[in-house]
Amino acid sequence: MNSWRGLALSISLLAALALPALAACGGGGSTAAAADRWHPAPTTAPWQWQLQGKIDTSIPAGVYEVDGFFVPRKVVRRLHAQGRKAICYLDVGSWENYRPDRNEFPKSVLGKRYQGFPDERWLDIRRFRRFARPLRERFDMCERKGFDAVEPDNINGYTNDTGFPLTAADQLDFNRWVSSQVHLRGMSVALKNDPEQARQLVGDFDFAVVEQCFQYQECGRFSPFVKAGKAVFEAEYEIAPSSYCQRAKALQFSSIRKSYDLLAHPWRPCPTA
Repeated sequence: MNSWRGLALSISLLAALALPALAACGGGGSTAAAADRWHPAPTTAPWQWQLQGKIDTSIPAGVYEVDGFFVPRKVVRRLHAQGRKAICYLDVGSWENYRPDRNEFPKSVLGKRYQGFPDERWLDIRRFRRFARPLRERFDMCERKGFDAVEPDNINGYTNDTGFPLTAADQLDFNRWVSSQVHLRGMSVALKNDPEQARQLVGDFDFAVVEQCFQYQECGRFSPFVKAGKAVFEAEYEIAPSSYCQRAKALQFSSIRKSYDLLAHPWRPCPTA
């Protein structure tokens, strides 16, 4: 056999053998096929959202959302042992001065302070490649801890006064990048708010996490998720459950009443009966 041709065949064979291994490698470890990810279907069963304090696993909810940094892997394991799903809360569209990776974000991408949250500043998502590495490391952390999904917060900066001239197109590009990075790590991903783009992003996200859509009359914008067989987990802070629970049931939303501090309590779910 011609030595060059033999070498070429050997290289081709090695490449073919390497392809499955490469396909299994993502930015933060092994990937999972879309069918293997958690795909929460529309439900009116209650969920729990706790971002502060020791996690109270006695709340009778099938889905818990907790802080990805503060909650250790053993808590995620405990939730799984109880038959629950765990969502990893991360901030991706704003910078928080109390996170351990705060110095990994260039000062050039830090914008105005987030209204009502003096420890946070908006990020310039037009230049998200400049802070992609710490975001990838955050997604890796969620994967290592065994979370089923990620809820990336503050992904609607283009509708806020961030200090940057963000456009709807900028937001779509960034949100889709976030979604692809989470999927690469085998987890599902939530669209957090961003009602204006819900219809455009329903194909990229596995479910939605929504705040105060009944109070601000935005819930209808998330109906594409339900129509696509995807859950909407919703929280209200100021209005009484009696004013929205019937509508939540009709929309097939999982709605709860919480307080802004997102401690374990108060927790007032809509009745499922």
